[in-house]
Amino acid sequence: MKLNLGRIVGYLLAGLVIIALLYSLFGYSDTASQRIPVSDVVRLVDAGKVEKIEVKSDEITVITTDGKRFIARKEAGVSLKDSGIDTSKVEVDVMDAQAGALWIGFLSSFLPFLLILGFLWFMFRQAQGSGNQALSFGKSKARLQVGTKNRVTFKEVAGSHEAKQELMEVVEFLKYPSKFINLGARIPKGVLLVGPPGTGKTLMARAVAGEAGVPFFNISGSEFVEMFVGVGASRVRDLFTKAKRNAPAIVFIDEIDAVGRQRGAGLGGGHDEREQTLNQILVEMDGFETNTNVIVIAATNRPDVLDPALLRPGRFDRRVALERPDIKDREAILQVHTKNKPLDSTVDLHQVAAHTPGFSGADLQNLVNEGAILAARHNQKVITKQDLDEAVEKVLLGPERKNKILSEQEKEITAYHEAGHAVVAHILPHTDPVHKVSIVSRGMALGYTWSMPDRDRHLHTKAQFIDELAHILGGRSAEKLIFKEVTTGASNDLQRATELARQMVMRFGMSERLGPITFGNSDEMIFLGREIHEAKNYSDKVAAVIDEEVAAIIDTADKKADKVLRDYTKELKAIATQLIKTESLNRDEFESFFDK
Repeated sequence: MKLNLGRIVGYLLAGLVIIALLYSLFGYSDTASQRIPVSDVVRLVDAGKVEKIEVKSDEITVITTDGKRFIARKEAGVSLKDSGIDTSKVEVDVMDAQAGALWIGFLSSFLPFLLILGFLWFMFRQAQGSGNQALSFGKSKARLQVGTKNRVTFKEVAGSHEAKQELMEVVEFLKYPSKFINLGARIPKGVLLVGPPGTGKTLMARAVAGEAGVPFFNISGSEFVEMFVGVGASRVRDLFTKAKRNAPAIVFIDEIDAVGRQRGAGLGGGHDEREQTLNQILVEMDGFETNTNVIVIAATNRPDVLDPALLRPGRFDRRVALERPDIKDREAILQVHTKNKPLDSTVDLHQVAAHTPGFSGADLQNLVNEGAILAARHNQKVITKQDLDEAVEKVLLGPERKNKILSEQEKEITAYHEAGHAVVAHILPHTDPVHKVSIVSRGMALGYTWSMPDRDRHLHTKAQFIDELAHILGGRSAEKLIFKEVTTGASNDLQRATELARQMVMRFGMSERLGPITFGNSDEMIFLGREIHEAKNYSDKVAAVIDEEVAAIIDTADKKADKVLRDYTKELKAIATQLIKTESLNRDEFESFFDK
């Protein structure tokens, strides 16, 4: 541990001042001694009750055999014998009080000065510390990673093959810059990684640094900005100064939209602290120095809000998109995350990947971790297929709430509701296969029907949307068919159906009456920091037609669900009855109710 000499001296000085103060206040206090006349001292000596007498100037201190102390004052110039005290019967100690008196006088004279000096020194140290702290505000908070410790390479990043190819060129630039400079090529200044949360943007940036073997400076966009004006710009300058000193190097700015939003979005105008920080980033990336050999990699999931000056050539020259992984990439990611975990022989990672469409890399890592936790909870030595299936349900739908007990009537309504979803999904041609039906509460739902696609889908047709809407409304249709009334259990279904139908009309141009037109702009309000705001770019008359078309689409899907359930009422009742008994049905058990 590094010692601070000034601090130690300060502590010693403060300690001496305190000791001197206490000594001057309490060192010669006689509050514990009783004052008596000299005649009483004579009687105590004659009675043999005195053990010792201390004489200091004109003061006599008597210590008796039982430990008591008495003080008597004799006349100046009069000896003990003149006072009648028989000194032969007791030990007498004559003390020199002059030195003590001088020391006390010295302390009492200089103690105020010592206290003032100690106070001034303390204030000076505080001011010096505050100054150092103020200067440190402008220092960069970037974490530097150098060497092979915690090094990540592309081998440890599963999937994202196209993104790896793009970034391998950046690695080549850093490793062999002369190869490109000799041909007149300009080394790219920046790479912008764009993708949804959890798709591995940070991991990919670390892999670039690991492959290139160069220093890696990692910082978040929010770490630049403080409440003090100018701190962000100062930190940017300090960061790039360090990076240039360690060139070739990589600077990684995570969540760059925290400081890179379009200028003019705040109340402060050009004096806004965030805008000053952005201005400094722009200067550092494309200023007068062109041969710094420092590449900036930034990550964001909101590229639409970034300032255009950041995205122009010469700053972020390349934009690399990291999408959610497909089934092949999901299987590769699962293999990475299960590499050091004991799996049961029944676990099929390809099947797990097929059951997790739309999962990001972070979601898959969390899925495997949840499976391991469930296996440990059951005191197992390996992770089984059942653990991973339950983990998928937990991640998608929330934890089971078995303590949420339903009445018999509510249980019956929930069973028919979920059976209605499942039957419609199974019969209609454009819906996903039913994987599981359950009336055990998960999350906020009383029950759930879990449908999963057999393959990844990138395009959807109007027929698929209509069947999906019928599937969503199937629970409500079952309640209406069996109980002749509907419940509040379908509120979330109605909300989802309305939103999907409105997207079909306003975004996908699937209304025959309105034609291939989109309605409503995702207008970004500059004053509010380019927050997404749906701007109305159509008349009230068109708005009424939109509402009518949305209602017509939902009505078509609702009638389709009603027809399916009327045609398959027998299967609906059988499935609901079995759900009331067993609470859940897997895919094979569910499909056994239908004639092949």
